[in-house]
Amino acid sequence: MTKQLLFFILLLSLTPRIGAQDTVPALQRPTALERFLTPADTFNKKRFFISAGAAAGLYGAFSVGLWQAWYKETSLSRFHFFNDWHEWQQVDKAGHAYTAYNYSRWAFQGARWTGMRRHRAAWAAAGVGMLLQSTTEVMDGFAAKWGFSWGDMSFNVLGCALFAGQELTWGEQRITMKVSSDPVPIPEMRLDGVGHPGFTTVARRREELFGRTYAERFIKDYNAQVNWLSFNIKSLAPHTRIPPWLNISLGYGAANMLAGEGYEWTGKDGLRYRVDPLVLPRYRRFFLSTDIELTKLPIKNRVIKTLLYGIHHFKFPGPALEVNSLGKVRFHALFW
Repeated sequence: MTKQLLFFILLLSLTPRIGAQDTVPALQRPTALERFLTPADTFNKKRFFISAGAAAGLYGAFSVGLWQAWYKETSLSRFHFFNDWHEWQQVDKAGHAYTAYNYSRWAFQGARWTGMRRHRAAWAAAGVGMLLQSTTEVMDGFAAKWGFSWGDMSFNVLGCALFAGQELTWGEQRITMKVSSDPVPIPEMRLDGVGHPGFTTVARRREELFGRTYAERFIKDYNAQVNWLSFNIKSLAPHTRIPPWLNISLGYGAANMLAGEGYEWTGKDGLRYRVDPLVLPRYRRFFLSTDIELTKLPIKNRVIKTLLYGIHHFKFPGPALEVNSLGKVRFHALFW
């Protein structure tokens, strides 16, 4: 659904307005909704309380939703630490940086909407990003299966710092973090038990790990996720004739992961299973691709700009060159 919405809004924004100069007055009064969405010129106390109330509500919803999605059926323990650096080929770490970065970016827009000055808004936004991510880490600290991870926290700080550093230095985001999700097909096969005659299947294991719905898999399936650093060429090289909305992106992902680390795991039934590393070797994926920075499209309508800002954190599909740790090179005519 996200992909279709992304294409629809972009095509709508790029559709030529036939006869616009003949039928639309040169100056139009903004609608009430456009005036509401436009950031205040000076600090607006009413807007500040609206923004703070909305943020508090979203934080509560975020915490409850996170608990339901990740921790509801997980055994709890005393607060403890856990070193998960070697798990998931560090795709989860890239995801932490991406999430912290975009939390900060959204919070920044909320702060600027109230009329808060740019530097103060940047610091406040980074603080909000760290608060949200730290909530996740604290919950992990009480989960028996996981624990508080300093590796995760390091990448949370990295994501917030990437946002705040650019805002404080350049007053804009020239390098953005985006995500895409396109599962690498894992062939269906039987997976043998370790020390017992039982077996499981790839489909059962993926459902056990990543859930059944698209939303669950989008969040949990590290085989599908690719996190991107998207560089806006025009901002970095202003004298070029490249369109201001065209980006070059570097992406990172991995594949064939049916356990956090290695090729064996304990299933929900308490039994051990394994996958043959010669059949399904874990590997890293590196990408070079084009991207479109939706926030830099020449659109004046505040409503459409707000909608585009809401989905800017998804990488726009485009051609991509993939190099992986198996030594293979692959060209994707259209990579999601």
